[in-house]
Amino acid sequence: MNRLKNFVEWNAFGVCSSIGDRLHISPCRIRQYFIYSSVLTMGSPIIVYMVLAFWKNMKNYISSSKRNPWYYL
Repeated sequence: MNRLKNFVEWNAFGVCSSIGDRLHISPCRIRQYFIYSSVLTMGSPIIVYMVLAFWKNMKNYISSSKRNPWYYL
């Protein structure tokens, strides 16, 4: 069980940790609420999580100076 927990914490896109940093809440607590809400609503928060992960990765992709399309205009 600890291996699964460590895998999820290190490979889950960092969405919960970025929300926790912004709101000054422990990422572990945010993950816990996310899991509870996913179980109670039969998985619908997973869609929200994937959208946030996509948005976070796109923000990192655009903000890098090498790949920023606005940099070359």
